[in-house]
Amino acid sequence: MSGHKEHTKDSARVIAGLKAAVHNPHVSNEAKENAMKRLEEMGQTADPSPPTQGRSAADEAHEKNVLRGYKAATSNPHVSEQAKQHAREVLEAAGIYQKLDIHSDEEHQHRVLAGYKAAIHNPNVSAEAKEHAKEYLSQSGVEVE
Repeated sequence: MSGHKEHTKDSARVIAGLKAAVHNPHVSNEAKENAMKRLEEMGQTADPSPPTQGRSAADEAHEKNVLRGYKAATSNPHVSEQAKQHAREVLEAAGIYQKLDIHSDEEHQHRVLAGYKAAIHNPNVSAEAKEHAKEYLSQSGVEVE
């Protein structure tokens, strides 16, 4: 008898892992195909759709944050028009684009200036950030109190 025990894989865990890989959007198509082949070799099939178990609160929160990022991109002057269009398409596909308050560049600039003004008076903002806000406002022709 040798000094170590032979390792065996729990086939139920292997099957569950392979099925998860097939339905994971972060797994490449090649890896998904390999997982499906292995499942077939084990006498299993991948379900045609992912399990219908409820999504976790963390998954839902992540999705909301991602969509907020796309929403922000639609009005960010540093984002290319191509990227803005992609963001609009993603939001439309999610069924929420029509609910968005897409504002003009003028309104966006107004909101930016208001944010810098608020930063100057916020006790939680560092002195460096307050100085930056004052400089930005001054360069934008806004008097700083």
